[in-house]
Amino acid sequence: MKKVHSGKVRDLYELDGGDLLLVATDRVSVYDVALPTDVPDKGKLLTSLSAWWFERMADVVPNHVISVDDVPEEFAGRAMRCRPLRMLPVECIARGYLTGLGLREYQRDGAVSGVTLPEGLVDADRLPEPIFTPTTKLQTESGHDEFITFDDVVEAVGSSDIAEQLRELTLDIYRRGAARALEQGVIIADTKLEFGLDANGTLTLADEVLTSDSSRFWRLDEWQPGRPGGQRSYDKQYVRDWSVSTGWDKTYPGPAMPDDVVAATRARYVEVYERITGLTWSN
Repeated sequence: MKKVHSGKVRDLYELDGGDLLLVATDRVSVYDVALPTDVPDKGKLLTSLSAWWFERMADVVPNHVISVDDVPEEFAGRAMRCRPLRMLPVECIARGYLTGLGLREYQRDGAVSGVTLPEGLVDADRLPEPIFTPTTKLQTESGHDEFITFDDVVEAVGSSDIAEQLRELTLDIYRRGAARALEQGVIIADTKLEFGLDANGTLTLADEVLTSDSSRFWRLDEWQPGRPGGQRSYDKQYVRDWSVSTGWDKTYPGPAMPDDVVAATRARYVEVYERITGLTWSN
């Protein structure tokens, strides 16, 4: 194997024959900084939930997964053997609820990524319908991804047809995933997806799908728009909130997580995995 990239959470290797190995680590990244403390089983939980979703979205769009079993033993449970793709330079985000950076954009402009929204919305309000709010993928001068419009996506990918497919597929995947999760008492407020083109030019779903790292998950029975302190989350928002409470300035290096925060984070990842899939986490 040859390591070709080490990200904040995932490592990428090239295997003999040209396949790629996408390895999810136990690292936690918030505000574009990987924290120094790992969360046990996080990589396996992300990989298992992604694999579950990839299988259920296969009739919507092709994906890059070749196998989750045919991987080196040292990475068993937290790696996927994947087809190489030419990744597209945008983050595809679907929002069904208004919160986070989307709420900030709305409060400033009355719109998110050029999509105008009704007046008077508050944090965690459900939107009239899910919207496509893409962002940059390569970090800008601000050091963070920034919202772009649909026209910006057309320019970035060089094709109005591909841009339209990205929008429709992102919203289709979100709607299907959100409907499944809602049946299990979980709200998917928003999610981030990545796509690439395979050797034949076919648009292909990649990276991870509807996980606690790429999505906001809330408890349906506790959802209350406008509630001070926000919603109870099953995702890394819990770590974001804790990190800010320490007085951290969101620059490298990040603060080390105490044992109770690590345990609470792991418990949330396990709970949402079990709720959504209906399976019992046995690790």
